[in-house]
Amino acid sequence: MTTFYIFLALIVLVSFLLIVVIMVQNPKGGGLSSSFGGGGTQQLGGVKKTGDFLDKSTWVLSTTLLVLILLASTTLIQGKEQSTIKVTDPLPVEAPVKTSSPANTSTEETPTDK
Repeated sequence: MTTFYIFLALIVLVSFLLIVVIMVQNPKGGGLSSSFGGGGTQQLGGVKKTGDFLDKSTWVLSTTLLVLILLASTTLIQGKEQSTIKVTDPLPVEAPVKTSSPANTSTEETPTDK
């Protein structure tokens, strides 16, 4: 069960990083990649390289998140299979005692007067 919690912590960390990387990107080409360029001729790292880095990091983080979720669910399922508790009854139920009915319970016929 402890491996599940390790995977859970990694899932939270990767999710946070993925949110940050997605929020930094601008769908219209702005965001962090355009702020490095500044519109001038000198570029710090290059707009294209920053955009490519953010795009690749999004794919890597999302794939990592998917793999971590699958691994966490696998360890959770295996943990449940190993920790099954067998319940035994401390007092086993005995077979019910059969009560015998009287063998001859029919009424005797009495002669009737004709």
